[in-house]
Amino acid sequence: MPCVTIIQVIYNSKRFIEPVFEAIFKQTFKDFNVVAVIAGNNDGGKELLMQKFPQVEIIDPGYNIGFATGHNLVFAELTSDFFQLVNPDMIMEPNYIEQVLKAFDDPKVGAATGKLYQFKDLGLKIEDFRANKILDTTGVVIGKSGRARDRGQHEADNGQYDSLTLVDAVSGAGCMYRAAALQAIRCRKIGVSENRSSAELQSSPPSQGGVPAAAPNRTVQGAVGGGGWSYEYFDEDFHSYWEDVDLSWRMSNAGWKNIFVPSAIGYHGRGAGSSEGGYQHIVSFIKHHRALNPRIRQLNYKNHIFLYIKNSPYFYPQFFIREFFMLCYILLFEISTLKVLPDFFMQLPKMWQKRKYKMHIAKIK
Repeated sequence: MPCVTIIQVIYNSKRFIEPVFEAIFKQTFKDFNVVAVIAGNNDGGKELLMQKFPQVEIIDPGYNIGFATGHNLVFAELTSDFFQLVNPDMIMEPNYIEQVLKAFDDPKVGAATGKLYQFKDLGLKIEDFRANKILDTTGVVIGKSGRARDRGQHEADNGQYDSLTLVDAVSGAGCMYRAAALQAIRCRKIGVSENRSSAELQSSPPSQGGVPAAAPNRTVQGAVGGGGWSYEYFDEDFHSYWEDVDLSWRMSNAGWKNIFVPSAIGYHGRGAGSSEGGYQHIVSFIKHHRALNPRIRQLNYKNHIFLYIKNSPYFYPQFFIREFFMLCYILLFEISTLKVLPDFFMQLPKMWQKRKYKMHIAKIK
């Protein structure tokens, strides 16, 4: 059993594959295996990965499985002590995994992340990345309003985040999870029997939602997800966006720690970060949001509300005030975001059930 399983969910990310996977295989820590889940392959990235890095195990469900479900199938099917997530546009320094693992000397640490810097141009060499000291994330902080933001994003690094720090959550871009913590906070899927054995799940044909048993150096084809395992770790109803903060918040509510490790350095391209200046610079905020894919805006809007409903111990007035002004903004500038409302109201009862289940688990912990 490898100590660490490195996971990447790839969505049309061919241009990143060589620098990202070269950095993975240059890690000073060597007791790991690598799994790539193909969520989109319109650019031929899967074929390049097979050619250049044949040691990577590839799982290809044949459709956009999403960030949450793509990781869940690996969490459910593979056995490791730790799972290291690497976004398709995240490049690690050679000692990244070695440094992050040090945080887990504390047995109550469930998740940890390093210090990630921004990069914009893959034509740059890693030496140029190192010269760019603009931060992407040093962990996530969550306010009573439910606003979650990457700590330090867009700031110049002047050593202000150089301490090992307990944070509210970690970004899924380059975090590591303790397998025992994932097992402790997993949630039973609503409508799926929890009595199905792992062997039954693995032997189920793809047409029934089963996940074929994983094996090194091969490609797994067929429909995957949506019932092939009885529990979820990332919330699969989120699909993408905020599922990483949701998981961290659940860990925190269950008594696990989320830790920022400043000595672990990485570089993140990030497709949809926050606007520089945030709400204080309304013109740049509007320009930033309008440049985002409408589907990203819709998922972001739906999921940030579900994040709060599921995890906040109390419904603070700040939440309702913020949501009022956000709705006003959407009505004025991003009306297409409201196309997600049918999905929102369809999923809302399930989210309330998940809140009750999560609160029950937190109490028995």
